[in-house]
Formats: sequence, C-alpha cells, structure tokens
Amino acid sequence: MSILVTGGAGFIGRWVVKKLLDEHEVIVLDNLINGGRDNIKEFIENPDFSFIHDDILNNKAVNAAFDDVDLCIHSAAQINVQESLDSPEKAFKNNVIGTYNVLEACRKNGAKLVLMGTCMVYDIASLGSINEDHSLKPASPYAGSKVAAEELAMSYFHGYGLPVVVVRPFNTYGPFQKSNMEGGVVSIFIRRYLEGKKLQIYGDGTQTRDLLYVEDCADFIVKSALSERAVGEVINAGTGKDVSINDLAMMICNDEDMIEHMLHHHPQAEIQKLVCDNSKARKLLGWEPETSLKEGIEKTMEWIKQEPA
Repeated sequence: MSILVTGGAGFIGRWVVKKLLDEHEVIVLDNLINGGRDNIKEFIENPDFSFIHDDILNNKAVNAAFDDVDLCIHSAAQINVQESLDSPEKAFKNNVIGTYNVLEACRKNGAKLVLMGTCMVYDIASLGSINEDHSLKPASPYAGSKVAAEELAMSYFHGYGLPVVVVRPFNTYGPFQKSNMEGGVVSIFIRRYLEGKKLQIYGDGTQTRDLLYVEDCADFIVKSALSERAVGEVINAGTGKDVSINDLAMMICNDEDMIEHMLHHHPQAEIQKLVCDNSKARKLLGWEPETSLKEGIEKTMEWIKQEPA
C-alpha cells in the first residue's frame, strides 16, 4: 500500500512510519514545527520512504501529497494544551481546518483515513476506567478542536461512506519524545533527573495517567489502520493501569527530596484520573500493550542519555 502519514516526523508519527515501512510505501507530510528531521533521518535512504516539508493548511500541498495514496494516517495537529489556551485560533486552524483539508483529499482520492484523537477529550472519571462511550468534556481549545475534528471525520464516514477510523491513545511516552516543557511528563522527569534537577509536579500530584509506551501505541495505530473491522469506530488505547504523578516521579528519582510541587498553570484543563478501558481494541484488533511502565521508563532513559538536551 501507499500510505501518507501527516505529522510523520513527530514523536508518535515517526514510530508509526517505522512500523509501516516493514511492508508499505510511506509518504510523510510534516511542517517540522512539532517534529524534526532527526526523527526521520534513519528512513531517508529507504526507497519506500519520501518526505514532503509542508503544512496541512496548504491545501495545494495536501492534494499533491495524495497522489496514488490508499490510506492516510492523520497525526499532524496542534498538540499543546497551554499553547491552545494562549492561542485558540492556532488550535482551531490546525486541528479543524487542517483536518478538513485532509478529509477532502481523502474523499477526492478514495483514501481511507485514520484520525489521531486524544484521551484529553474525556470528562473526569472518579472511579473505574474510561471506555469509548464515556462522556466528553473538552476543557481546552486543544481538546475542543480535537473533538470537532473527530465529529467532522465521522460525518464523512456517515455522509459519504468514507472509511474512517478514530483512535484515542492515552498518554504516550518513549524515545523521540521531547523532554522540554513541550514534551510528556515521563520524558521531562527523566531529563530533569539526569541533569540533577528537581522533578516539578504541577498540583498535588495525585492526578493519575495511563502511560502507554510509544511502540505499543504505534502497533495499535497500524493495526487500526489495516483493520476493516475498525472502520467507523472510535477506539481507545492504553494499558488499563494508571499511576499517580507522585508515584511516577518516585519511580524515576527514588528520592522525595528531589520532588517539588508547583502551582498548576492550567488546573481547569487537568483531568484528575485517566485510566483506559482497552477492551474494544483487544476485541476488534487483537491488540494489547506489551511494555511495562518500568521497562518503558528504562528504554526512554537510555535514549535520553544519548540525546543532547
């Protein structure tokens, strides 16, 4: 197959590309704002890989990228919660208009679409895990724009018969994730630990996250993309286990004196408990995560040790 991955030079995208290249031709369209050339440098010499440095808001570039494409995995997005609170227009343009451009190109070319969603669209869950029918409560323009993109994509499925799959990975971490303040909590904590700095926790640290190792996430996305049973579905991916941010920090530094709590900079957008019900992914796709949190932290730490700050 010929597969287009928007945002394929980003953190999760590059792992999806790596997995796809085992059997398919892959085109990446990325503006390199969130992603980077270093993320895809190992693929450059592969004859089945090609890269387009452009933007999903450039409709001409999007349409050109879809030449003979069978499937699009759409992961390009504005992804930062605080940035969306500061600049909601950017979130709207990238996540709604950008997705519209991709959907129209899929419709014109008869290409299947896999849309990367987010667990940040869900409402608070005080008890139990979150399945795909859990109520939604987008608490930031980022989350709101992702819900809008999902609904738009599903309208193309119902209205035009376009094959669409919406995937909602929970908090993903691992090698190639940024470890500055634009990165994820695991990578940020590991970087600070290796630099001998205190691990900073926003709020009281009792908030929990279901942390999914990135290669397991990529395996889930590829399985979703290649499955006929997944068409028309919204599917969660996570481990089914959550960990508090306090406990995560202790797993990494094992020293309470190296942890400090900070005033939360966007408490209104915080979700107190996030744990995934992944039973639908198990049933539909035969997928399940293989990497424990301990193993994933070790792999991520080894990678960060080798990377410049």
